[in-house]
Amino acid sequence: MSEKNTLVVGGTGTTGRRVVTALRARGVPVVTASRSGERRFDWQDRGTWDAALAGVEAMYVVPLDGALLTRPFVARAVALGVRRVVLLSARGVDVPDYGPADNVIGQTHVDGEDAVRTSGVDWTILRPGWFAQNFTEGFFRDAVAAGELRLSAGDGAASFVDAEDIAAVAVAALTEDGHAGQTYELSGPRAVTLAEAAAEISAASGRRVRYVPLAEGDYIAELVAAGLPEPDAADFAEVVRALRRGLDAHLSDGVCRALGRPPRDFGEFVKSATAAGAWPVN
Repeated sequence: MSEKNTLVVGGTGTTGRRVVTALRARGVPVVTASRSGERRFDWQDRGTWDAALAGVEAMYVVPLDGALLTRPFVARAVALGVRRVVLLSARGVDVPDYGPADNVIGQTHVDGEDAVRTSGVDWTILRPGWFAQNFTEGFFRDAVAAGELRLSAGDGAASFVDAEDIAAVAVAALTEDGHAGQTYELSGPRAVTLAEAAAEISAASGRRVRYVPLAEGDYIAELVAAGLPEPDAADFAEVVRALRRGLDAHLSDGVCRALGRPPRDFGEFVKSATAAGAWPVN
């Protein structure tokens, strides 16, 4: 790769900021693109695209969920000289009935994957399952802090993948040969139910955390009562439904194929998060 910049779109997010850190540790010239990044970038303001892409040869793209903007953005990037694209997609894109065909987030990933595959440049697609960091930075953070994971997930399990592993695969694809044309399905090394996850967090952190399974209607009602618009609450429930149906429990070999090592175990993640003070003792 030349000394031109590598652009990280979504460089302040869960995976993006880890990609930036790892690239800089390798001495790779990198810039972040977001509304608050080094280069101002707004998916919905095409007037910001060219400045963000100036002098860029490779890029990591975290798409805007619910919008079909990856295709025109990739096309513009290629026209301006980008020659390598690593796209963050999602598990279930090619799984029939993983989610409704009209799900807008699913459509974002289906169209985005096709866009990079037909872009005419080197591409790599990452399809991670549920992030382990959902317990510390996102989806489940407030619930863990409150001591109860209340979801309509039944006894479904997920092979939670560490965002550090996702970032490591992205960096390898951005900086090394041998990853072009690859679709990497990314997971942790074992599936964990939410009850098991709560128990592991409790044991490691000293917090009292329990999982409370809810009926889907009750889950939606609780989200709405907490202030979420009903359509968004229904979308969240739809995402959780795949977990309940057992569609997120399978293990994938993408980390091993890309990095030549096993993925980080959920238990290791929990211990590390605890040591970093993610969960203060009750």
